[in-house]
Amino acid sequence: MNKILIIGAGRSSTVLINYLLEQSVTFQWSVVLADSNLELAKSKIGDYKNASAVCLDIHNEENRQKFIQDADVVISMLPQFLHMDVARDCITYGKHFVCASYVSKEMKALDEEARAKGLVFMSEIGLDPGIDHMSAMQVINDIKARGGKIKGFYSYTGGLIAPESDDNPWHYKFTWNPRNVVVAGQTTAQFLENGKLKLMPHKRLFRDYRLTEVTGLGTYEIYPNRDSLSYLETYDLQDTPTILRGTLRKRGFCDAWHAFVKMGLTDDGIHIQQSDKMTYRDLVEAMLHNEKGTLEERVANLIRVEVDSKVMDQLRWTGIFEDKLIEQKNASPAQILEHLLLEKWSLKPEDKDMIIMKHEFDYELHGEDHHLSSTLVMKGDDQVNTAMAKLVGLPLGIFVKMLMNGDYSTPGVQIPVMKEVYDPALEELKHYGVVFEEVEEGEELTSTQ
Repeated sequence: MNKILIIGAGRSSTVLINYLLEQSVTFQWSVVLADSNLELAKSKIGDYKNASAVCLDIHNEENRQKFIQDADVVISMLPQFLHMDVARDCITYGKHFVCASYVSKEMKALDEEARAKGLVFMSEIGLDPGIDHMSAMQVINDIKARGGKIKGFYSYTGGLIAPESDDNPWHYKFTWNPRNVVVAGQTTAQFLENGKLKLMPHKRLFRDYRLTEVTGLGTYEIYPNRDSLSYLETYDLQDTPTILRGTLRKRGFCDAWHAFVKMGLTDDGIHIQQSDKMTYRDLVEAMLHNEKGTLEERVANLIRVEVDSKVMDQLRWTGIFEDKLIEQKNASPAQILEHLLLEKWSLKPEDKDMIIMKHEFDYELHGEDHHLSSTLVMKGDDQVNTAMAKLVGLPLGIFVKMLMNGDYSTPGVQIPVMKEVYDPALEELKHYGVVFEEVEEGEELTSTQ
């Protein structure tokens, strides 16, 4: 194999593209970068002689299939809802498929055909999902190999802003898909605690958060992810009584976001007629039904805080109380909030983002209880070379290299929880600064990841 097709040349693809272009020189691969914006694709490949940029209309079946037929491995960096057209074409034309998105039911349904044709369909090999799978499985299997039994597993990840670039009262900026942030938690979260099922509906998700300490960085809040229970099987932890996966935010974020939830501003199920004629202040007014006091006093009463509280200061900072036109037609409250925050939470050119991933393991070994934490902290370089882009792109690129060089060939729809993938991938990631620091019972250990 020597032909790679990358579909999607957006900002999230930059690190992946650069990695594969560099590797292509060593291994004499041909790389085709396809995007609807031809000039953008050309700018990403630069002067690499063995790479080419092409214009691709992903909705044009003939155009799409032409490029897929000519590749050996196809990487989709498209939004998740567009993966399936590419994946089905890969089945039809016998091409390996790789992406960073969660495995959907539709993708799972391709497993039998992929196996029959000897095709590798690897998904969830970015950051979260991706590095979280690999780093957790490496520790879990190490504990089991030593005769240990996992009694509790916790895993938290946050795409955050580095302290030196933290210049707003929310201590947050967008480092990935803004829409996913705004509509987070719309589905009830479920996890397992001490053998009991726990459910967390959206209206309580950002109120009933937990806390964790990150060495050298302070206290962070944790709200549960949508589904932790599926990882009992994924990580072979069926007998583990506690499992919780969550998202990290800096202290103070969840209380303020809970205010947006309670006000109805994260609702994406209704579209407001003539929303473009409204101001943000009009929108807040429309959400309230108590008439006594000023608008801000009524909001404070609704969310049960003082008017001069930190939460109200955070809300004021967003501009949600301003007499400024929304200028979005027939938009949902969530779309309006996203548009408002895009301006406020955008990275400046010199800003650095920061990724924190923390796993915690409670386990029993030789009759004694142990607690192990494993933490990754990584900062980006600037607005373009973000930690998020690195930690999504590098695992993808490393796996594609393994696939191209014949170091991995197990067919089927899968995620990177097998030793033959995570060991070499995590080892190479160390060279890029992706190192987990392990602490057990207060004692720092030599990193093994």
